[in-house]
Amino acid sequence: MTSSGFLLVIHLFQCHNPGITVLGPPVTQVPKSKTLEATKLAIDAGFRHIDSAHLYNNEKEVGQAIRSKIEDGTVKREDIFYTSKAMEKCKDAGLAKSIGVSNFNRRQLEMILNKPGLKYKPVCNQVECHPYLNQRKLLDFCKSKDIVLVAYSALGSQRPKIWVDQSSPVLLEDPVLCAMAKKYQRTPAQIALRYQLQRGVVVLAKSYNEKRIKETVQIFEFQLTSEDMKILDGLNQNFRYFQLKIAADHPEYPFADEY
Repeated sequence: MTSSGFLLVIHLFQCHNPGITVLGPPVTQVPKSKTLEATKLAIDAGFRHIDSAHLYNNEKEVGQAIRSKIEDGTVKREDIFYTSKAMEKCKDAGLAKSIGVSNFNRRQLEMILNKPGLKYKPVCNQVECHPYLNQRKLLDFCKSKDIVLVAYSALGSQRPKIWVDQSSPVLLEDPVLCAMAKKYQRTPAQIALRYQLQRGVVVLAKSYNEKRIKETVQIFEFQLTSEDMKILDGLNQNFRYFQLKIAADHPEYPFADEY
C-alpha cells in the first residue's frame, strides 16, 4: 500500500466485533486532494466502515469528510466504524473498539493466540485475497478461530510498478471472470467481489469514482450459484501480486509459509 489511500467498507457482518463489514472500496494510490470528496461519496452511497492507517497519510481528510457528513445529517458518529491499526493499550484506554492484524500467516496467528496473558485476540486479519489467491486454507483457519479474513487487492491490484511485476496477469481480464460477468450482466469486478462476499470474506475494493462506488454496492443485488462459485474457486493459482520482496530476508517474512 502507498501513502495516499484509505479503505471503505459496508454491510454489517456479525462476528466478534459488531460492525465489522464485508465490502469496501480502498482508495490507495489516489491523489490526496481527492480523499475528502471520495469519502463523502462513499458515505452518501451507504458505506459506513472506513479502514485507515497512519501510513496512508490522509487521516485528516477522512476525518473532515466524516465530520461534514455528520454535520449535514447524513450519519451519526455512532454509525461510522473508523478503524486503524491498534494495540492493547489503545483498547484499554477506549481509543479502539477492536484489534486486527495484517499479512499474518497461520503460524504467526497461532503465536498471538497462544501468547500467555493475551488480553485481546485479533478480530481480523487483512491479507491479499482474490480469485488468483483465494487463501482457502488461511480462511478456514481464521473461521475456526473466529477471526475475520479481510481481503485487500480483491480486484487484483492497480499494478503499481514499485510493488507489482508488470508482466503479472490482469485479474479483471480473465476470460472465465469476464464470461461470468456477461452471464450475470455485471462487471468482472462485481463478480470478483460477490465471490468473496459469499465466502464470508470482508472485501476492500479500491475506487474513488462515484460510478464505481455505486457499482460496488450493487453486489448485494445478485447471487452466484454454487456451481459458479466452484468455477471461480478453480481460478486459484496461489498467485500473489504483492510479494513484499523488500522484507523477504526477515525471519518473520509471512509469505515463506504455505499459508
